[in-house]
Amino acid sequence: MKPVNLNQVRKENKRAEAKAKADENAIRFGRTKAEKVLEAARATQASERLAQLKFDDE
Repeated sequence: MKPVNLNQVRKENKRAEAKAKADENAIRFGRTKAEKVLEAARATQASERLAQLKFDDE
């Protein structure tokens, strides 16, 4: 039987748990590429619309 460094084992377990939680959060809260593109397009349209509605007071 080979001796085991418990500190290394604990660190590996902690890293694995953190990765699992990160993956879970990415699935739960992440957005798809299509959603990001759609949001960017809507933001561009909104800013263009606001630019068209501005008055030139000079």
